[in-house]
Amino acid sequence: MGLNETPAGNRIHIAFFGKRNAGKSSILNAITNQNLAIVSDTKGTTTDPVYKAMELLPLGPVMLIDTPGIDDEGALGELRIKKAQQVLNKTDIAVLVMDAKEGESSEDEALIQLFQKKEIPYLLVFNKCDLLQYNKNPKEHSIFVSAKTGEQIYAFKEKLSKLITTDNPKIRLVGDILDPCDYAILVVPIDKAAPKGRLILPQQQTLRDILDANAISIVVRETEFAETLRNLGRKPRIVITDSQVFHKINAETPEDIFLTSFSILMARYKGVLKTAVNGAKTLDFLEDGDKILISEGCTHHRQCDDIGTVKLPQWIKSYTNKNVKFEFTSGNDFPDNLTSYQLVVHCGGCMLNEKEMKYRQRFAAESNIPFTNYGILIAFMQGILQRSISVFPEFLSEMKPPS
Repeated sequence: MGLNETPAGNRIHIAFFGKRNAGKSSILNAITNQNLAIVSDTKGTTTDPVYKAMELLPLGPVMLIDTPGIDDEGALGELRIKKAQQVLNKTDIAVLVMDAKEGESSEDEALIQLFQKKEIPYLLVFNKCDLLQYNKNPKEHSIFVSAKTGEQIYAFKEKLSKLITTDNPKIRLVGDILDPCDYAILVVPIDKAAPKGRLILPQQQTLRDILDANAISIVVRETEFAETLRNLGRKPRIVITDSQVFHKINAETPEDIFLTSFSILMARYKGVLKTAVNGAKTLDFLEDGDKILISEGCTHHRQCDDIGTVKLPQWIKSYTNKNVKFEFTSGNDFPDNLTSYQLVVHCGGCMLNEKEMKYRQRFAAESNIPFTNYGILIAFMQGILQRSISVFPEFLSEMKPPS
């Protein structure tokens, strides 16, 4: 992925819901002027959520999601409905599409209640208004349109853009703790698990944020880190490392230099840092037979020494000296019941938007299950958690940072 492309996790997620044949796919095609979704008179054409990243003015970078009909039938239909409902956990704006001639159904009303419960901005879109004999006055949060004729499609997009604010200041990965011309060293191991010819997304995003702060980034492998530090000429403001080499880089980084990891930066960026720091302490209270969920936000080809399924379980067992059990999920398959787990350990969540990451953290909290992430847990096990979070302003009142 190029540095100029907006990651999925940073896009506004707009999901289209509705009954079969209400015209969800037709509306999506109409607002994008593209045939993104298959349109058919046959009910149930959309069988799984379909994702499309694009620019949608005036909102900017968005992720459009076309979902299966909420009135699907049979055992398979129930699974499709469940998939559609799971999309709500990542939805920034919900669009409920209804047939203008039929009006709201009980299924539509139930969805509206879900939008309100989850505090999701929403818009009710009555499609096929060209078939009405007279125009109806739309109520709050609604508009009458025709995907077939294009009537009110522009007005619909304008209403959509007013449902969410896109220019609010947001916590940055690292730029807010850097001054212009500060040095930031990024330690990036290149092993067989590293993607060929590119950096992984958290490394790309961190690099870009350093540039935006007018600071100076220096990218090295862990094998060249110590020599780079000796020959740099002046002290860097911060060292940011991959969690897998945390122990080595900590030993080689003087105490008066801030040190953290990409995963910890991502936890802060996604709004779950403090919860994850507290969750890591659960390791000291685990017993034989306790179960840990290790969850990744994306799917990828696993290597023989994969950090989530191989290294982390080994490190946890070594640290706790307990016979704990592990279960693994990836992508959208986050469990809807966490009560059998004593701890949830999540990846940095770079492929998840902030809404879904906070949902997972909040759902764990509501289930009274501690929640942490890879980098924070690794720092905790290696006794360097306090050092690795002391750089962040929100923790400065709780601990003394390097001078």
